[in-house]
Amino acid sequence: MPPNITQPDAPTSSVPVTLASVIMMKPVVQLEPTGCGIASVAAIAGLSYARAKAIAGSLGISSRDERLWSETAHVRKLLEHFGVKLSRSEHSFLSWEALPDLALLSTKWHLEKGRPFWHWVVFVRDDRGARVLDPKKSLRRHVRTDFGRIRPKWFIPVLDAPLAVNHGRPRRRRMR
Repeated sequence: MPPNITQPDAPTSSVPVTLASVIMMKPVVQLEPTGCGIASVAAIAGLSYARAKAIAGSLGISSRDERLWSETAHVRKLLEHFGVKLSRSEHSFLSWEALPDLALLSTKWHLEKGRPFWHWVVFVRDDRGARVLDPKKSLRRHVRTDFGRIRPKWFIPVLDAPLAVNHGRPRRRRMR
């Protein structure tokens, strides 16, 4: 677990997130077994997995790098590239009700040779209710509400996800 985890002072469901970024958010499926971090970033940024992976590569981030799912720096760097503001620290998971309206969650947390690893997912709460966007390829449904089966260890609140990050604006089609 990252060393800087803090306990939230109060429920953080009132964290200001641009409404359009939450309303239009859709799950992005990871196309590689170790691409959950890139897929979770893609969901928040409103990009395809391929586009997020290409941009990650240009920033020196690879889904094959174990740090992508055992440290937070790569996911933070990629989201920062898209103008998404995150909390500076990770917070211990207390309850689903205490989560902010938009957060990155670490699930399936475990130790391998003394090193922590986890699976990244995105938590969203809006007028359609609370749900988890799980990028795992083998799932039948990537929008999950089976909260009793998901075991988060900690989360990173998303403080702001600007409209300029593909949500809330039409995508341009390339003309051939």
